[in-house]
Amino acid sequence: MKIRSALAIILALPFVFISRLSSAESAVAAPMQATTVAMKKVSFTPSLPAFAKSSLPERIAGEQEALVFSAPPHETEAEALRTYRPIAEYLTRVIGKKIVFHYPKDWLTYQKEMQLGSYDLVFDGPHFNSWRISNLRHHTLVKLADEYAFVVVVRKDDRITNLKQLAGLKICGMTPPDFGTLAVLSQFDNPMRQPIIVNTLGSTKVYEGVAIDKHCSAGILPAASVKKFNESAKLLRAIYMTQPIANQAFSAGPRISREDQARIAAALVSPEASQVVSRLIAANGADQGLVFASKNDYTGLDVYLKDSWGFGH
Repeated sequence: MKIRSALAIILALPFVFISRLSSAESAVAAPMQATTVAMKKVSFTPSLPAFAKSSLPERIAGEQEALVFSAPPHETEAEALRTYRPIAEYLTRVIGKKIVFHYPKDWLTYQKEMQLGSYDLVFDGPHFNSWRISNLRHHTLVKLADEYAFVVVVRKDDRITNLKQLAGLKICGMTPPDFGTLAVLSQFDNPMRQPIIVNTLGSTKVYEGVAIDKHCSAGILPAASVKKFNESAKLLRAIYMTQPIANQAFSAGPRISREDQARIAAALVSPEASQVVSRLIAANGADQGLVFASKNDYTGLDVYLKDSWGFGH
C-alpha cells in the first residue's frame, strides 16, 4: 500500500490529517534503505534502570519447565495479564504442554531476556520477529492481518508542519527499541538535531500527553489506534506517517517442536480462538484479525535494531 493511499484510508477515521504532506515528509524510505540512516544517540525522559539479575530461569524451573510466552511492556502488568494470560492458557490446552505468560518489567528486561533466548513464544513487532528469525531460530506463526504503520501527531493549532521541526522538542512515545519510535528517529540523521523521546506507556497516554496535558509537542501513535480517540478531530492533526509494513506477529523458538508450532498457529487463527484473542486484536485496532505469517514478511526488518543495545552484529 502506498503511503498516500494509506493516509487516505486514515482520513476516513475520526481524525484530522493535514491536507497535504510535503514530498520530503510523505516519502519514507523502505525498510532496507534504513541501513543508510545513522540512528544517533537520542535523549530519553525518563531514563530506565540498568538490568537487574534475571530470575526467569528459576521461575521456569518453579513452573516445572513450562514454556514461556512474553510480549513487550506496552501496557501495565495488569492489562498485559488480562490480554495474554488467556492466550497462554488456551495454547496450553492446544499442545498439552504448560505455557506461562511472563511480563517484563521494562524494555531493558525485555531486550535482555529475548537476547538470552528465554522466551519460547513471543508476540511483538516486525523488527523483533526479523531479529529472532535470524539469530534465535524462531519461526513466525501468525500475524495481525492489517498493515503496521505509525503517525506523528501535533496539536491542531500548533505551527509545526513537518517532522524536522521537532528536533529538540519532546515527543511522547515508547522509548527505543519500540518500532514506531525507531522508524521516526531514523528520519533524523543529524546527531545535533534530535527530538527528545518522553517514555509514554500506551496510545491513550500518548494522546493525552499531546492533546490534553500538552507536555509533549508531538506524539507517535499506531495508525490503527487513532480511531479510538473521538475528540482527535478537534485537537490533533498528523504531520508524518511511516512506511506500512508487515504487522506484529507471534513467533516460536526451538524448544517448541515444529509440530506444536503448527498446532499453535492453526489454533490462533481458528474460530475457537476469537474470544481468547479479542482483547489483543482490539488493543491493536486490528480489524482483520490474525492470519498465517511467513518469515519472508519480515526479511531485513531487523535493520531497525542495528544501533540498539545487544542487537547489533
